[in-house]
Amino acid sequence: MAAENPAFVLRKVKDVAIEQRGVPKLRSDHDVLVHVAQTGICGSDVHYWQRGRIGDFILNSPIILGHESSGTVAEVGPAVKNLKVGDRVTIEPGVPCRRCDYCRQGAYNLCADTVFAATPPWDGTLQKFYPVASDYCYKLPDQMDFEEGAMVEPTAVAVQICKVADLRANQTVLVFGAGPIGVLCQAVAKVYGAKKVVGVDISQSRLEFAKSYGADEIFLPPRLEGDPVEASEKIAAMIKEKCGLGDGADVVLECTGAEPCIQAGVFAARKGGTYVQAGMGKENIVFPITTACIRALTIKGSIRYTTGCYPSAVDLIASGKIDVKRLITNRFRFEEAEQAFELVKASKEGVFKVMIAGVE
Repeated sequence: MAAENPAFVLRKVKDVAIEQRGVPKLRSDHDVLVHVAQTGICGSDVHYWQRGRIGDFILNSPIILGHESSGTVAEVGPAVKNLKVGDRVTIEPGVPCRRCDYCRQGAYNLCADTVFAATPPWDGTLQKFYPVASDYCYKLPDQMDFEEGAMVEPTAVAVQICKVADLRANQTVLVFGAGPIGVLCQAVAKVYGAKKVVGVDISQSRLEFAKSYGADEIFLPPRLEGDPVEASEKIAAMIKEKCGLGDGADVVLECTGAEPCIQAGVFAARKGGTYVQAGMGKENIVFPITTACIRALTIKGSIRYTTGCYPSAVDLIASGKIDVKRLITNRFRFEEAEQAFELVKASKEGVFKVMIAGVE
């Protein structure tokens, strides 16, 4: 195996560079070393790059970025039985302790001792070789390529969001945000039998894509003057009327983290409906709690993925039920990683999902 291991390193806030790192050692006999083939850029990667923290996770030392990846198994530990050298895999980037109460209940996304790629202090996957637990790698079916393998991660996030919502057939689903996670939630909801899926965004081009992807209806909110909360309530009323949601949506999935969307989402949910917060924005906002109480809403938060989400995401992509290739708008070589990150940061119209090829 080559001794070189180029890596895309976040040295400090707004300071990234490609560095030559040593090939990582396997952390246990049950680990494998993956030769990374494709990596998608996530908003959290950009957030660490620009701000150096997400909640309690703070950048105190350099880390390698990236966590949406696929590749080929290059080395296996002596205890590995499910994989062999040469297997093509998608990587689930968060490996929990497996021993705490959360892990034993299947909610390993809540494990405090999770080793999660590109979450301080842990290195991510934007390097030639990445070590990971063998049971957190999933073989790619022959019909899936490495780009689709990298897209399993955001698809699994959408699967988890719909799982948290306890989404069922014949429900109406309102999704705020038509970015990658938002449209994947719309697509998963349709596959799961939603009667009507409505997508909301402030970008007309993203809404048009959503309409061609998983949304039955789309809504571009107008700018309203006056009290922000009252404006959000008016927007919610417009959504319900224009999109035929009656008293409100059965399920609201909030994938933006934007305060007006959060407020409108609560107002747009029907009595007894379910509201799931998945988008992350400001840490503290004005929340219409009285409306949530009076309408007896079930309010939940969603983070990462739990038992079964990754296999489900692989199946959804491999079966052709969700076409993740359509989300990929830009492709870069590994040497162009910083350029790729700059493009994502710019949030330009028409840029959806950006992929970085691995080091050959």
